[in-house]
Amino acid sequence: QVQLVESGGGLVQPGGSLTLSCAASGSIFSINVMGWYRQAPGTRRELVATILPDSSTNYADFVKGRFTISRDNAKNTVYLQMNSLKPEDTAVYVCSADARSTWWDSWRGYWGQGTQVTVSS
Repeated sequence: QVQLVESGGGLVQPGGSLTLSCAASGSIFSINVMGWYRQAPGTRRELVATILPDSSTNYADFVKGRFTISRDNAKNTVYLQMNSLKPEDTAVYVCSADARSTWWDSWRGYWGQGTQVTVSS
């Protein structure tokens, strides 16, 4: 089992910045793609950004130029630096990771419990 724990959420004014962290722990042999998703009440979950072990990244159009995803493979941690935040960025941000505990195990998708980000004046 792999556990993902997010941190860094909070209340920020429009135009402000916030950095989220997500640390993976437990039985970990390898982690492939890691990413951030978000979901506001009454809306569908949407992908924010993903990152591969080689640091190759992909971003949703609505965050390009504002958010930066990064990872520290040695620490099994992924980050999301959020700048120029807008009220519509308000959501629960959830960390994800594809991981396996041994080389013979299949890859599994894991999810954190989420951290609330509220952008409001």
